[in-house]
Amino acid sequence: MKRMRRTMAVLFILTVLMVSGCGKKDGFGANQKTYFFNYKVDSAYVCSEFEGYTPADGNQILVASVTIKNTFKEQIEMYDTDFQAQWGGAGDDDFSLPITFDGTEEGLDPLTEEQLPGIYTMDKGETRTGLLVFEVPEGLQDFSISYMEAFDDDSTGDTYFVNFTAETK
Repeated sequence: MKRMRRTMAVLFILTVLMVSGCGKKDGFGANQKTYFFNYKVDSAYVCSEFEGYTPADGNQILVASVTIKNTFKEQIEMYDTDFQAQWGGAGDDDFSLPITFDGTEEGLDPLTEEQLPGIYTMDKGETRTGLLVFEVPEGLQDFSISYMEAFDDDSTGDTYFVNFTAETK
Protein backbone atom coordinates (compact mmCIF):
# COMPACT_ATOMS: atom_id res chain seq x y z
CA MET A 1 0.00 0.00 0.00
CA LYS A 2 1.42 3.37 -0.96
CA ARG A 3 0.54 6.37 1.12
CA MET A 4 1.71 9.67 -0.28
CA ARG A 5 2.42 11.35 3.04
CA ARG A 6 5.45 13.30 1.87
CA THR A 7 3.27 15.29 -0.49
CA MET A 8 0.84 15.90 2.34
CA ALA A 9 3.47 17.45 4.66
CA VAL A 10 2.13 20.97 4.21
CA LEU A 11 -1.48 19.81 4.69
CA PHE A 12 -0.34 17.90 7.78
CA ILE A 13 1.32 20.96 9.28
CA LEU A 14 -1.69 23.18 8.64
CA THR A 15 -4.14 20.63 9.99
CA VAL A 16 -2.07 20.00 13.11
CA LEU A 17 -1.89 23.72 13.76
CA MET A 18 -5.67 23.98 13.46
CA VAL A 19 -6.42 21.00 15.71
CA SER A 20 -3.52 21.26 18.11
CA GLY A 21 -5.87 20.86 21.04
CA CYS A 22 -7.16 17.50 19.78
CA GLY A 23 -5.73 14.02 20.15
CA LYS A 24 -4.25 12.11 23.01
CA LYS A 25 -1.57 13.75 25.13
CA ASP A 26 0.50 11.49 27.31
CA GLY A 27 4.26 11.10 27.85
CA PHE A 28 7.22 8.75 27.57
CA GLY A 29 6.14 5.16 27.07
CA ALA A 30 2.48 5.98 26.37
CA ASN A 31 1.27 4.08 23.29
CA GLN A 32 -0.63 6.09 20.68
CA LYS A 33 -2.88 3.78 18.64
CA THR A 34 -3.41 5.06 15.10
CA TYR A 35 -5.24 3.41 12.21
CA PHE A 36 -1.97 2.01 10.80
CA PHE A 37 0.38 1.56 13.74
CA ASN A 38 1.07 2.19 17.41
CA TYR A 39 3.89 4.52 18.40
CA LYS A 40 5.50 5.80 21.55
CA VAL A 41 8.35 8.12 22.46
CA ASP A 42 10.79 6.15 24.60
CA SER A 43 13.17 8.98 25.49
CA ALA A 44 14.42 12.32 24.19
CA TYR A 45 17.21 14.81 24.68
CA VAL A 46 18.39 18.15 23.30
CA CYS A 47 21.99 18.88 22.37
CA SER A 48 24.10 21.39 20.45
CA GLU A 49 25.43 18.88 17.87
CA PHE A 50 24.46 15.42 16.58
CA GLU A 51 26.89 13.21 14.65
CA GLY A 52 28.57 16.22 13.02
CA TYR A 53 25.29 18.06 12.30
CA THR A 54 25.28 21.56 13.79
CA PRO A 55 22.03 23.53 13.87
CA ALA A 56 21.58 27.12 12.71
CA ASP A 57 22.28 29.93 15.18
CA GLY A 58 19.57 30.08 17.83
CA ASN A 59 18.64 26.40 17.41
CA GLN A 60 19.47 23.10 19.05
CA ILE A 61 18.99 19.43 18.13
CA LEU A 62 16.12 17.32 19.52
CA VAL A 63 16.82 13.58 19.40
CA ALA A 64 13.81 11.37 20.16
CA SER A 65 13.84 7.58 20.36
CA VAL A 66 10.51 6.19 19.10
CA THR A 67 9.09 2.69 18.84
CA ILE A 68 6.57 1.92 16.09
CA LYS A 69 4.53 -1.27 15.65
CA ASN A 70 2.62 -1.98 12.43
CA THR A 71 -0.89 -2.98 13.52
CA PHE A 72 -2.37 -2.70 10.01
CA LYS A 73 -3.57 -5.77 8.08
CA GLU A 74 -0.67 -5.58 5.62
CA GLN A 75 2.80 -4.12 5.01
CA ILE A 76 2.92 -0.31 5.20
CA GLU A 77 5.28 2.27 3.76
CA MET A 78 6.54 4.72 6.35
CA TYR A 79 8.36 8.06 6.18
CA ASP A 80 10.33 9.80 8.89
CA THR A 81 8.26 12.88 8.01
CA ASP A 82 5.13 11.05 9.17
CA PHE A 83 6.18 12.59 12.49
CA GLN A 84 6.90 16.17 13.44
CA ALA A 85 8.15 17.87 16.58
CA GLN A 86 6.02 20.66 18.04
CA TRP A 87 6.45 23.15 20.87
CA GLY A 88 4.95 26.35 22.21
CA GLY A 89 1.41 27.40 21.42
CA ALA A 90 1.21 25.79 17.96
CA GLY A 91 2.01 29.06 16.20
CA ASP A 92 2.94 29.17 12.53
CA ASP A 93 6.59 28.35 13.26
CA ASP A 94 6.17 26.02 16.28
CA PHE A 95 7.01 22.78 14.47
CA SER A 96 9.86 20.97 12.75
CA LEU A 97 10.17 18.04 10.38
CA PRO A 98 13.14 15.65 10.76
CA ILE A 99 16.51 17.03 9.61
CA THR A 100 16.53 14.49 6.76
CA PHE A 101 13.62 16.32 5.08
CA ASP A 102 14.84 18.35 2.09
CA GLY A 103 11.62 18.67 0.08
CA THR A 104 12.17 15.51 -1.97
CA GLU A 105 10.52 12.14 -1.43
CA GLU A 106 13.87 10.43 -0.84
CA GLY A 107 15.15 13.01 1.63
CA LEU A 108 18.68 13.15 2.97
CA ASP A 109 20.55 10.12 4.29
CA PRO A 110 20.37 9.50 8.04
CA LEU A 111 23.47 10.45 10.02
CA THR A 112 23.54 7.16 11.98
CA GLU A 113 22.16 3.64 11.63
CA GLU A 114 19.97 4.27 14.70
CA GLN A 115 18.10 7.07 12.90
CA LEU A 116 14.89 6.13 11.07
CA PRO A 117 15.43 6.34 7.29
CA GLY A 118 13.46 8.73 5.11
CA ILE A 119 11.42 5.87 3.60
CA TYR A 120 11.03 2.36 4.96
CA THR A 121 8.51 -0.46 4.95
CA MET A 122 7.15 -2.32 7.94
CA ASP A 123 5.68 -5.80 7.66
CA LYS A 124 2.41 -6.64 9.39
CA GLY A 125 3.16 -6.98 13.11
CA GLU A 126 6.73 -5.64 12.79
CA THR A 127 8.13 -3.40 15.53
CA ARG A 128 10.92 -0.90 14.89
CA THR A 129 12.76 1.45 17.23
CA GLY A 130 14.78 4.36 15.88
CA LEU A 131 15.75 7.98 16.30
CA LEU A 132 13.95 10.99 14.93
CA VAL A 133 16.22 14.05 14.83
CA PHE A 134 14.86 17.61 14.60
CA GLU A 135 16.27 21.13 14.63
CA VAL A 136 14.34 23.16 17.23
CA PRO A 137 14.70 26.54 18.97
CA GLU A 138 17.41 26.83 21.58
CA GLY A 139 16.39 26.80 25.24
CA LEU A 140 13.26 24.67 24.89
CA GLN A 141 12.76 21.30 26.54
CA ASP A 142 8.98 20.71 26.31
CA PHE A 143 7.87 19.13 23.01
CA SER A 144 5.43 16.76 21.41
CA ILE A 145 5.89 14.27 18.59
CA SER A 146 2.75 14.25 16.47
CA TYR A 147 1.31 12.07 13.73
CA MET A 148 -1.73 12.69 11.53
CA GLU A 149 -3.47 9.80 9.78
CA ALA A 150 -3.40 10.15 5.98
CA PHE A 151 -5.27 7.83 3.61
CA ASP A 152 -4.88 6.86 -0.06
CA ASP A 153 -7.97 8.90 -1.01
CA ASP A 154 -6.23 12.07 0.28
CA SER A 155 -8.49 12.23 3.33
CA THR A 156 -7.11 12.63 6.83
CA GLY A 157 -8.06 11.02 10.09
CA ASP A 158 -7.12 11.75 13.67
CA THR A 159 -4.01 13.53 14.90
CA TYR A 160 -2.00 12.08 17.78
CA PHE A 161 0.47 13.75 20.16
CA VAL A 162 2.97 12.53 22.73
CA ASN A 163 4.05 15.37 25.03
CA PHE A 164 7.35 15.10 26.87
CA THR A 165 10.22 17.03 28.44
CA ALA A 166 13.58 16.33 26.83
CA GLU A 167 16.76 15.95 28.87
CA THR A 168 19.78 18.15 28.13
CA LYS A 169 23.03 16.53 26.95
